[in-house]
Amino acid sequence: MAAYRPFAQASVLALLMAGSLGAAAFAQTPSAVANPELWPKAASPSAITDARTEAFITDLMSRMSLEEKVGQTIQGDGGSITPDDLRKYPLGSVLVGGNSAPDGNDRATPQRWVEWTRDFRAAALEKRADRQSIPIIFGVDAVHGHNNVVGATLFPHNIGLGAARDPDLIRRIGEVTALEMAASGADWTFGPTVAVPRDERWGRAYEGYAEDPEVVKAYAGPMTLGLQGALKAGQRLEADRVVGSAKHFLADGGTEGGKDQGDALISEQDLIRLHAQGYPPAIDAGILTVMVSFSSWNGVKITGNKSLQTDVLKGKMGFEGFVVGDWNAHGQVTGCTNTNCPQAYIAGMDMIMAPDSWKGLFDNTLIQVKDGTIPMARLDDAVRRILRVKVKAGLFENKRPLEGKLELLGAPEHRAVAREAVRKSLVLLKNQGVLPIKSSARVLVTGDGADDIGKQAGGWTLTWQGTGNKNSDFPNGQSIYAGIAEAVKAGGGQAELAKDGAFKDKPDVAVVVFGENPYAEFQGDITSLEYQPGDKSDLALIKKLKAQGIPVVAVFLSGRPLWTNPEINAADAFVAAWLPGSEGGGVADVLVGDKAGKPRHDFKGTLSFSWPKYANQVPLNHGDANYDPQFAYGYGLSYAEPAQVAQLSEDPGMVSAAVNVDRYFVAGRAPAPWTLNVGGALSVKPIDAGAQENARLAEWSGEGAGSLNVIGQPVDLSRQTTGDMAVAIRYRVDAAPQKPVTLAIGCGESCGAEVDVTSTFSSAKIGEWRTAKIKLSCFMAKGANMEHVSSPFALSTTGRFALAFTDIRLASNEGDAVCP
Repeated sequence: MAAYRPFAQASVLALLMAGSLGAAAFAQTPSAVANPELWPKAASPSAITDARTEAFITDLMSRMSLEEKVGQTIQGDGGSITPDDLRKYPLGSVLVGGNSAPDGNDRATPQRWVEWTRDFRAAALEKRADRQSIPIIFGVDAVHGHNNVVGATLFPHNIGLGAARDPDLIRRIGEVTALEMAASGADWTFGPTVAVPRDERWGRAYEGYAEDPEVVKAYAGPMTLGLQGALKAGQRLEADRVVGSAKHFLADGGTEGGKDQGDALISEQDLIRLHAQGYPPAIDAGILTVMVSFSSWNGVKITGNKSLQTDVLKGKMGFEGFVVGDWNAHGQVTGCTNTNCPQAYIAGMDMIMAPDSWKGLFDNTLIQVKDGTIPMARLDDAVRRILRVKVKAGLFENKRPLEGKLELLGAPEHRAVAREAVRKSLVLLKNQGVLPIKSSARVLVTGDGADDIGKQAGGWTLTWQGTGNKNSDFPNGQSIYAGIAEAVKAGGGQAELAKDGAFKDKPDVAVVVFGENPYAEFQGDITSLEYQPGDKSDLALIKKLKAQGIPVVAVFLSGRPLWTNPEINAADAFVAAWLPGSEGGGVADVLVGDKAGKPRHDFKGTLSFSWPKYANQVPLNHGDANYDPQFAYGYGLSYAEPAQVAQLSEDPGMVSAAVNVDRYFVAGRAPAPWTLNVGGALSVKPIDAGAQENARLAEWSGEGAGSLNVIGQPVDLSRQTTGDMAVAIRYRVDAAPQKPVTLAIGCGESCGAEVDVTSTFSSAKIGEWRTAKIKLSCFMAKGANMEHVSSPFALSTTGRFALAFTDIRLASNEGDAVCP
């Protein structure tokens, strides 16, 4: 049944067994201390440490103060540091986190990005008698194109690129990403991601190319060369290249249960065989930085693991660039806090990512070097490595001929590469003769993903979680509907858009675009692979169209394979489109043929992750014992190689109920395990707000205290709190509050906390729908135990007040959340 087209490369296991890394060489007892002799050998190119560069660094370091040296090893976030701060604290780097942006505006103009980065650089380079002029290195998460900036080209996320099996395409994507970064003023991207996700419940699975290291190993070098170019002795990177960072070292994709920032409970053999394979080719290609993972190996945080950072990475693998931490990850090392962690430096970390903790970390690290806790030799090594990368990046020259050439963002030739990537990433799971669609046909395009560039782009798109985006935020992008409409118009056909499937004229075929909503790390962690458990609204849409005699093509947007057997059965064709990015036209290129129905482009993609037969089939990986997927690793149909897909079982298997920790009132009800409780001088009734009884109107009488509470069994919201999530409510004030209003989070009789939200509601225009976001950290700061939350929302007042609401949930802080 399956058209199996494996990657043309010998299996990693065979290569390992043929060399010095035979299975017998590994210790049988799991340990968190690595033996460097067992690891693959690599070496940074000699161009990184050429004599000219090293002489320059030696001279500079001889003139640097201790404060300047310590500062070089610390990185602050642009949302928590200002150019003025750099005049006092000589930090080595500024990053832009997922929810950071110029002036706190995630949709700032590209020109403002240029001005913002220039302000930071100018502050660092001001000439002073008591300080050397050392440039900062400005880092961003450009993980599928320069996804931070409005108008940039957005490529498919890595899971889709893994399906393409095309290393040359990867190199060209790196080149485009680097060029668009250079135009906006960024120096350094936190990529390539060389994780090997082994459990699709992990919310970052889509950041990996494949479940098998063969693809990751083949892509790491080309992406490094695409971003940085080939290193040359005594020369800086070309002006159209940027510094890269292989991440996350190590086994971020191998944690138990797919838990974000979790623990990889595996042998050293599997650590090497599965999770280390992307690093040697990246190092050999000249990667200038490596980012260490939040996660642990056999109970020990890798951020504090000297055997991995120093003995393996810098020793056996010969890495000569610098090692950087992840977002406050050092604070998770035993004995450390966000502002105090000599252990990370001693383990081998050169630059610590301390986004909002940089000031306290600077002060403490300075003390620890002075008292010998951190050896001076270790600090000097870290500083030398950081300066080495800055020299190679050309930062001391400060010549930026491409900066400000904003016409490069989303340039037609760049979008053409992204569109090619979309075409090559699509995987055809089923086709009962409905594809390709004739361009002369009448086509209905429906589903909530049909005309939503934000949804098709996924997480890490303008914001961290990728939420809150509109099509207008992508001036150079094209939705899947727009691409299909363009293709059928060219052939004399017509396309109709109807999100709910309600058409005017009966179509010849319907394309239903649906799937996961955007998410990023930890918010995307799930407990089951079932798509839409308990709420099969997309399946209902497909079945409704089929019942009307309309052939259906299902286009599934997702960051991982999910159990979709009912949807596959109901549709005539099923396409795994992953998260294609800004170029929806690439989907139309393959789905829509010419007037006669002859393909314009064939399907090329094959699964780089196994597709589950059951919703509880995790982990599921190629090469496992008793491997039994629905669609195997390497599967992918095409027009040239069709095959019939029999009716699939719709039994999901034994699936434990997912624990809903973040949705408290949705579509007119409180989803399990939560209930909406009304107490005191308060009444609540259902009302319509765009749909039948999808909202509630809460009316406080003013005759005493009244409280609107969401309650349930205690849940742990500590990760959401550190992830800067917020309690969000979509509301309409119908009568302004007459007395103070408080919002509380409850965690038992003695550990709750409340904040005054009176101004939020009293300043709202009567009758106008709005959204308010209150940071979880506000409640933690007031004493709430976020590991044991039994009431995530409790709104109370003693005065008259009337409030309608449609939605209460946790949401990402996109610069719009506050502590009242």
